[in-house]
Amino acid sequence: MEERLYLLQRHLPELLHLDSLIRLGERHLRVSEVLRVPQGDLALPVRVIEMGSRSPGTPVMGFFGGVHGVERIGTQVILSLLHSLIHRLQWDDHLHRRLESVRLVFMPMVNPGGIWRRTRSNPNGVDLMRNAPVDADGKVSFLVGGQRLSRHLPWYRGRAGDPMEAEAQALVEVVRDKLMNAPVSLSLDCHSGFGRRDRIWCSYARTHRPIAHLAEVYRLKQVLESTYPHHHPYLIEPQSLNYTTHGDLWDYLYDDARERHPDRLFLPFTLEMGSWLWVRKNPRQMLDFFGYFNPIIGHRHHRVLRQHLPLFDVLMALAGNAGNWLPTGERRRALARDAVRHWFGGSEG
Repeated sequence: MEERLYLLQRHLPELLHLDSLIRLGERHLRVSEVLRVPQGDLALPVRVIEMGSRSPGTPVMGFFGGVHGVERIGTQVILSLLHSLIHRLQWDDHLHRRLESVRLVFMPMVNPGGIWRRTRSNPNGVDLMRNAPVDADGKVSFLVGGQRLSRHLPWYRGRAGDPMEAEAQALVEVVRDKLMNAPVSLSLDCHSGFGRRDRIWCSYARTHRPIAHLAEVYRLKQVLESTYPHHHPYLIEPQSLNYTTHGDLWDYLYDDARERHPDRLFLPFTLEMGSWLWVRKNPRQMLDFFGYFNPIIGHRHHRVLRQHLPLFDVLMALAGNAGNWLPTGERRRALARDAVRHWFGGSEG
């Protein structure tokens, strides 16, 4: 036991933090273990935590992190949110009432083996965010768009025809079971490493074509920016404006949801924290590959852990009050046209 605690404290302190939060909030949480990932003599659990309403008709907000092991700040910001919610549940009656009308789902460490090893890929060398059975339309950037040459090169998709990696399949099953069954569900997958701006991306990564729910994404952008006009300056946009890739899990799940539940709404988003800003402010981080994806200096790390909490809060509120902001009818068609002009510079169709 002492050796296990030593190894976890050294390689995966986030798991110990999660364990402590689960113990503290035990009476408010529903915890399940969906996978165990072998790591030496240990088996690292992949856990799902739920809180809020159990009603099948309840809207759902899902938070995901740790898909890329080297981007552990994504796991840490979700643990920061969980910490805040669990402590507030000790005294905040308003939060208890709010959770009667929404369900929250957390999967903070999708790829614990990668976090342990400080690698982007899982222990099999596969990039989980290039592992879904979908191909991009047209050409993608060399390597970055997903490759099948070798697991020793980055952005490896896995061998053609192989089933998805266990971690990717676990995420897919969680989303299908706990989000897609809701009338409205939103998800946010937390990453880092692209540019000097914090971006909120919506699908698609596999094509430059707008998603079918572009109007809803644009309306969410309007609501967020009008509600918090002085908020942290997120750049909200379709991911394909930057690049396209093969195998994106959220593309796969979005299309899967439309096919399985055409009468329901599932909107997946990615928070891409702009780690180049951290590197620019502290160039010494370039001496450590880990430093390209995570804030190293203490005060900067603390700032990142707190600065996204307002975003998480408004996303939970948007999920729980979907009927008050989702567009319909002519308003939705007008928003779709505005969104195409705003992001793609053209006319719909």
